[in-house]
Amino acid sequence: MFVEDLYAHLGDRAAFDARLHPEVTVWESADPRLLRGIAELDELRGPAIALEQRTTPLPLVQPVGIVADRWGDTGVLRYLLEVRASTGAPVSELVRVTDVVRRDESGWRIVHHHATDIEPAAVPAEEDHR
Repeated sequence: MFVEDLYAHLGDRAAFDARLHPEVTVWESADPRLLRGIAELDELRGPAIALEQRTTPLPLVQPVGIVADRWGDTGVLRYLLEVRASTGAPVSELVRVTDVVRRDESGWRIVHHHATDIEPAAVPAEEDHR
């Protein structure tokens, strides 16, 4: 699925960005601005670091509870991102995400991304996000 594939490429900036429209708009908890385009998103993300040059491992980021709707060449994806230091570690961050996607000659790409941090403790432990 699109979302799982997106986050499977989290450490590969070019592969990740290939799934973003060049003029993507982004709301992120870490920045009050509406980011417009990949260049402004890069201001928030910082420089890309090749996997072989990393001194610390990437966290495990797993989309769960995915709800997808499609109307022709437009779709909306809603999901939670569970962030862990490693497999089996407790969830250290929880992010609620809504992505608007469009299909064009390059395939499905995100045209708007809205992410809000949620306190992991605020979600009931018995709630299954999957």
